[in-house]
Amino acid sequence: MGNVNNEEFNREKPKIDEILTKYAGQEGSLIAVLQDTQELFNYLPKYVLIYISDQLGVPISDVYGVVTFYSQFHLNPRGRNIIRCCQGAACHVRGGKRILGTVEDVLGIKTGHTTEDQRFTLETIACLGACGMAPVMQINGETYGRLTPDDIPIILEHYK
Repeated sequence: MGNVNNEEFNREKPKIDEILTKYAGQEGSLIAVLQDTQELFNYLPKYVLIYISDQLGVPISDVYGVVTFYSQFHLNPRGRNIIRCCQGAACHVRGGKRILGTVEDVLGIKTGHTTEDQRFTLETIACLGACGMAPVMQINGETYGRLTPDDIPIILEHYK
């Protein structure tokens, strides 16, 4: 498998094999296998995709096609804390771009990226459905509303 983290793979291989066994013989199980595997790693490492491809007898191009088609799958490591900044109409009108910019500045990353310490991943979302509290963001599913740029460092400090 070339240039991979062999120690991590060897440690997690029994769990990957368990996932593969769980879905053995089930037609169309690729998505379920990928979902369970991503839960294990918090993303889908390339060497794991190659292993799954080999074990399922599915061309790697098909596996990669599924992973890149569905937004639920991630090819890069993700942070322990997932931040979603709303960019819907109400949030936009009430300063959602400023909130997003402040989060980017505080974390030192751009949208779609993860901090080097794997603490945060920053994403945008079209609407969180909390328009009455705009502008809003979510961290690990917890919603913060009526935000100002000054709120951001205080909120982020709670997530170690």
